[in-house]
Amino acid sequence: MTHLGFLIAGWGVVFVACGLYAVSVIRRARRVAARVPLERARWMTGKDSDVIGES
Repeated sequence: MTHLGFLIAGWGVVFVACGLYAVSVIRRARRVAARVPLERARWMTGKDSDVIGES
């Protein structure tokens, strides 16, 4: 393997690992957010989330 091959393989491993970590964090956040009661939910995830800026 040439130096370029090692570089490409190294960056590939980094990007795949970061992508997998991001997917796992997002999936975990969605699972936890589903357990929050509506009265404790933030405005972005509440039932009126389609109206931004109004309370």
